[in-house]
Amino acid sequence: MKNPFRLPWLRPGDRPGYAEAQAKTEAKAATGFIALSKDARAHWTGRTYAGLSREGFMKNPAAHRAVRLISEAAASVPLLLYEGIRETSEHPVLALLARPNARMGGVDFLETLYGHLLLSGNAYVEALRVGEAVRELHLLRPDRMRILEGRDGWPEAYEYRVGTLSRRHAVGAGGLLHLRLFHPLDDHLGFPPLEAAQMALDLSNAAATWNKALLDNSARPSGALVYQPKEGGNLSADQYERLKTELDEGYSGPMRAGRPLLLEGGLDWKAMGLSPKDMDFVEAKNGAARDIALAFGVPPMLLGIPGDNTYANYQEANRAFYRLTVLPMLFRTLSALSGWFSESLGETLRLAPDLDQVAGLSAERAEVWARLKDADFLSNAEKRQAVGYSVEE
Repeated sequence: MKNPFRLPWLRPGDRPGYAEAQAKTEAKAATGFIALSKDARAHWTGRTYAGLSREGFMKNPAAHRAVRLISEAAASVPLLLYEGIRETSEHPVLALLARPNARMGGVDFLETLYGHLLLSGNAYVEALRVGEAVRELHLLRPDRMRILEGRDGWPEAYEYRVGTLSRRHAVGAGGLLHLRLFHPLDDHLGFPPLEAAQMALDLSNAAATWNKALLDNSARPSGALVYQPKEGGNLSADQYERLKTELDEGYSGPMRAGRPLLLEGGLDWKAMGLSPKDMDFVEAKNGAARDIALAFGVPPMLLGIPGDNTYANYQEANRAFYRLTVLPMLFRTLSALSGWFSESLGETLRLAPDLDQVAGLSAERAEVWARLKDADFLSNAEKRQAVGYSVEE
């Protein structure tokens, strides 16, 4: 006869002898041998706007500084407005960008807009109209916005929800502008740079938490108290609890570091130490911070991160930061705003940064001016156009 435990169609509880085998197993467990296992998988921060904002911008100094550095640098660049090919210094759009609404100035507005793009990959600008004129601009939080798709899969409307209140914005009506960064797997939403550095972000925060816990424990792991009385035996339950309480209250924490331990009754202290490699959390944090800076496009030198400085000096790193990170985001945003304002107002408008006013690009702009000065084959109008000025006087 075949072993009944090998019959595949029987459930474990229906197999003959299963109850007896289970009872033997429980009896063995009752003798004091218990196997415990714990899930060893890593736990990562949620990829939502709120999760990345809390763990990154609000808790991690490298991510916080990178976001502030990019958004403040981009928002502080002066803007120029062109009507067709003619530069103008007086226009309702310039007044609107200088004072978008009663609560925010122009720099604050643009800094928040770039912050939304960096932390969410998306930014939403709402225009409030009085009649046909746009009177105010407001930024809508990305985590409160939901895209409603039509039957064809394309956005049909945007729904903005705050608590129990919600309102819809039609697509293409000119009242809402959606800015987004490139996302390879989403047709409608952008991909935030901080999400690409999520592992480095959690590693950096975990190292800081571990170091804090280590300092709270006198900067060393707990040792072992060994009870070896001459007559043999074990500690009673009351003795064990009293000894544990005395250790927690009298010898734990940074204020009690170095206090001598008084032992009695066959107790012996076996100290346990960490190797220098185990204590090397500083390099782990710097490596994680470099990955965060890489995701944002900020040279590590500008964040004060030691090592891997590939730039000859601070000025070169600052110029690369403006050229490779700030200006691409600035041109992307101004291009979207130009098209949005042109459609809303029925004019041909173009917003552009005044690169001559950017301190980080002063050396490059000086070289451009010097080359154009010696370019005799160009007319004055062509030279003006090459440096970004209006063709007309």
